[in-house]
Amino acid sequence: MENRLKTIKDRISKAAERCGRDPGSIRLVAVSKTMPADRVREGIEAGITILGENYMQEAREKIAELSAYPVSWHFIGHLQSNKAKYAVKLFDLIHSVDSLKLARELDKQAAKINKKQDILVQVNIGEEASKSGAYTDEVKSIISDISQLENLSVRGLMTIPPFFNSPEKVRPYFSALKDLGDQIREEALPNVKMDELSMGMTGDFEAAIEEGATLVRIGTAIFGKRDA
Repeated sequence: MENRLKTIKDRISKAAERCGRDPGSIRLVAVSKTMPADRVREGIEAGITILGENYMQEAREKIAELSAYPVSWHFIGHLQSNKAKYAVKLFDLIHSVDSLKLARELDKQAAKINKKQDILVQVNIGEEASKSGAYTDEVKSIISDISQLENLSVRGLMTIPPFFNSPEKVRPYFSALKDLGDQIREEALPNVKMDELSMGMTGDFEAAIEEGATLVRIGTAIFGKRDA
């Protein structure tokens, strides 16, 4: 795993340098969903510092088992409102806030533990019926409403674009997310920073970096194939 991790970090650095960005401005979120705690521990010991989880119950068990390690945990899966109380206790950053209803519940639960929860708003940039995320034309309004919630801080946007075999076909979607983030930043809303773009996975993260990604979510290329 150490070699695989090094390869990915090298590819991140090279992609950043190609477009004149500081490689240090891009962080790797190692997607550990369905991976057993021992495998994740191996990854942490190889140098992983941020882990991304998709399923709340699995994440709760894993985070408890690996609590001795000073890593940051990010929630990157679809989040239901009834799991908000666990999300604010466990995760430093929630990538997948896709509605005002969910944001209000996170705000309420964060207030109970006196926490200001960092979130990203998930954008369904390809407007695919099968995917979660707010549609592009709703995002500004949702973020404007979320900005009034005292216990949330919007740090940026996340997307899972349509799947293509070619990273070049995905590039326009990454570019569109970057443009949307820039437009929202100009509105200078309270509790909204817009300094993160979570986009790009194993097959297309280099294109995402070239279009402005600050967080890339990579699992298979680090941990290997998942069991079905």
